[in-house]
Amino acid sequence: MAELKHVARVKATNKKCLVAYRTLPGDAYNCLIIPTENLPDIYHDALINLVESGSGQDSYEFAEALARTQFPDGATMLPSLHASGRLIKAPTSDIEMTPTPATAILLSELNQIIAEQRGLAVDDLAMKDPSTPSKAADPKSIPADPTVKADTPKATAKVVEAPDASASPEEQAKFFRSQADALAKQAAEMRRKAEALVPTVKKKAKDPA
Repeated sequence: MAELKHVARVKATNKKCLVAYRTLPGDAYNCLIIPTENLPDIYHDALINLVESGSGQDSYEFAEALARTQFPDGATMLPSLHASGRLIKAPTSDIEMTPTPATAILLSELNQIIAEQRGLAVDDLAMKDPSTPSKAADPKSIPADPTVKADTPKATAKVVEAPDASASPEEQAKFFRSQADALAKQAAEMRRKAEALVPTVKKKAKDPA
C-alpha cells in the first residue's frame, strides 16, 4: 500500500483524522485536525479523494490543497470546514501520523525531526507567508478537541541514566556504548519514518560557470 501524507489518528481514541496544519504560528505544539469518522459522506469522500490525490500529497500542509479545492456543493473546503467547526485544535503529542496502517509516529516527534532536517526550530515550521491559506483558519478561533488532553507539552529529551558508580571503567564504557547504539537505531528509524511522510528537499548543485 502506498504511503500517504496528512493521514492520522487521535492517539487516545484511535479515531481517524486528517492533519490540516502540523503546527500553528506562535503555537508550535498544537496542530489543526479534521476528524473524519462522523463527516457526512459527501464531505468525507471528497476529503479522502483529495488527500489521496497528487495535489494533496504534493502539498506541504494539507490546508494548502484544501484552500484551492471545492466540495461537491461548490464551497471551498478550508473556509467551509472552519465555518462548520470541523477544524479542531489538538496537541501534536496526542496525534499519531499513520502513512500506512502498520506505521505510526507521533506528530510532535515528526515535527522535531523535520525541524532538525531543515535546520530550524519547531516554532519556525508553521507557514507564515500571509499569502498562504492560514488566514482562513485563525488558530485563536479554533476549538480544542475535547477527546485529547488539554495541556500542551513541550518537547522533551530522553535522559539516559548513568551506570552504577561502583562499576569499573570497562563496565561503564560498555554501558554507554550500548546506550549509544540503541539511540542511533532509534534515530535512524525515526528519520526513515519522517522521510516517508515528508521527504527532504535536496538543493540542486549549481552549474559551473
